[in-house]
Amino acid sequence: MAGTRRGGHSLGNRVQLYENGGDFFDALFAGIATATTSLQAEFYIIKADSTGLEFARLLIEAAARGVEVALIYDFVGCYDTPSSYFKRLEQAGVRCLAFNIPAFSRLRWLDRRDHRKMVLVDGKSAYLGGMNIGDAYAGTGEGPERWRDAGLCLRGPAARELQAIFRETWAMESGEELPLPEVNRHFIEEKGDADVMIVNGAPHHTRSAIRSAFRLAMAGARHSIRIMTPYFLPGPRMVRALLRAHRSGIKVQMILPSISDVPLVKLISQAYLTPLVQAGIEVYERQDVILHAKVMLIDETWVTLGSANLDHRSFHRNFEINVVVDSHDFGAQVWRMFDEDLTLSRRVAVGEYARRGWLERLLIWLLTPLRRFL
Repeated sequence: MAGTRRGGHSLGNRVQLYENGGDFFDALFAGIATATTSLQAEFYIIKADSTGLEFARLLIEAAARGVEVALIYDFVGCYDTPSSYFKRLEQAGVRCLAFNIPAFSRLRWLDRRDHRKMVLVDGKSAYLGGMNIGDAYAGTGEGPERWRDAGLCLRGPAARELQAIFRETWAMESGEELPLPEVNRHFIEEKGDADVMIVNGAPHHTRSAIRSAFRLAMAGARHSIRIMTPYFLPGPRMVRALLRAHRSGIKVQMILPSISDVPLVKLISQAYLTPLVQAGIEVYERQDVILHAKVMLIDETWVTLGSANLDHRSFHRNFEINVVVDSHDFGAQVWRMFDEDLTLSRRVAVGEYARRGWLERLLIWLLTPLRRFL
């Protein structure tokens, strides 16, 4: 069946971390401008603001110079993006595909969303992470509207695997195959030291590939587990996995947002966080920005970064892409980034959640059954 590819494993990749949205979009836009044969882009949200308009301009310029350009955007995620934005792209030669347009014929899959965020250049380079297309994700907002995110660029065999996943998603959703892009015969592949695995999550998988990857990583930790996530509704099994790791002497640290774009999720997450804090696990809240980065670092060398959150929606209802990188150099970059964010975060005190008022506790109890849909 199209769209069921689980993701592959490849050696010899080069991986670059971008610790904020501004650096990521600078690199992404520069990469798009170098495309010679193909561009594939897949995003949950595309805003028609200055960042979105620059993204469109670059895609249009690529199509004008003969590059095969294809864009998948989530219909619900882009509900407030003017249709003229995508019509302009199509008129310029960009193939556009709206993912899962609501229809009576498939109400069963109404909440199935494409939550991926990635751009593939010539099948050689891949840019991905937690960032959608928009000014907020580029870090250009002010005060509490400024988002904190992270992304990466990988070059090598893993980029071709991501290209194959994109093509399968296109065929699954449209019923048509994308034309195979011309191979760039002059390209000499850069060799790197990163061992990369692609984790491709989809709602029709029997078991959640995303959740399994997170749990296996935790189970394999020997010294430390560091997690940065905007939404924490992981389910009891993952909570138990974190508690087991902590009790076995592994240092567990988590950074969550102090300001959330989905306050309901932040409220419900307290039910999962309370036993962790009470057990002595270090839980921090990042101050002054909306944390949106989705990163896990195991033992300074094993990193997973991508579009998936630690919640039921990412595990069971969304199409997601995470990249797992096994590299000392890349792990060191992520370790330093995490350290910097810790200095800008406040540790949650033991008993802090227990001091919530009765109304908040009642709301948490009433809303917890909705966690599977958030």
